[in-house]
Amino acid sequence: MLDDERQQPEGVEEPEESEETVVDATASVESSDDEGNSADEENGEKGAEGEEQRDAPRRERRQRGPARGERGEAPLEPPTEPPPPPRLYDQFKKDIIPAMMAEFNYGNMMEVPRLQKIVLNIGVGEALTNGRSMDAATQDLTIISGQKPVITRARKSIANFKVREGNAIGTAVTLRGARMYHFLDRLVNTALPRIRDFRGLPRRGLDGRGNYTIGIREQIIFPEIDYNQIDKIRGLQVTIATTAKNDTEAIRLLELYGMPFIKDTVGT
Repeated sequence: MLDDERQQPEGVEEPEESEETVVDATASVESSDDEGNSADEENGEKGAEGEEQRDAPRRERRQRGPARGERGEAPLEPPTEPPPPPRLYDQFKKDIIPAMMAEFNYGNMMEVPRLQKIVLNIGVGEALTNGRSMDAATQDLTIISGQKPVITRARKSIANFKVREGNAIGTAVTLRGARMYHFLDRLVNTALPRIRDFRGLPRRGLDGRGNYTIGIREQIIFPEIDYNQIDKIRGLQVTIATTAKNDTEAIRLLELYGMPFIKDTVGT
């Protein structure tokens, strides 16, 4: 009986979905998609506005300029002119080369000896017991030469001096090119005349192969060194290496550069 009741009576048809309801459902889906797209667009616009607000201070700082100007400091400006060429190098090309060719009868101007390098060296034996002395010597040599020096270390152990292989015992720097000529100019015209009771450089500092070595007892003869900033008086060694074949040519080359040698009185 129950199955008969569940069965629909004859002559009654099932309701069919009208086209209007299908159209309404499609329209509702499209409207929901449009609302979702509009919501995404609104969220995107809000996100873009937020990014613009976050980037605004950066743009303002860029327009205002660097932070150095805001603190009242002068902004760094690129150099408008290149550094001047070494004065002694121009003197070598204009005056020294013709003079050396006439005096030594060179057949080619490339035979004229010239400066090769200048080596500055400070021995710091007390660095074995006082580590700060090496830092002070390195700083002094940096100020004098305008170039960062290197630490020299012992090549072998010496028991009498309590030196072991690899210990830091000094600092040295090698100058070439424009810095070499600038340093020689300052040495000849500014530093050497400040030596106390200076009467000229001895000629015995040559090694027979055109290299000349000067021993300076006080580093304060260089005007770059502030006497109030040093920890103690230190000496340094200056070696001028040339391409001269013998000592006679090397001495003459350095004399033309202005080195104040003691006059040779032999034979007078």
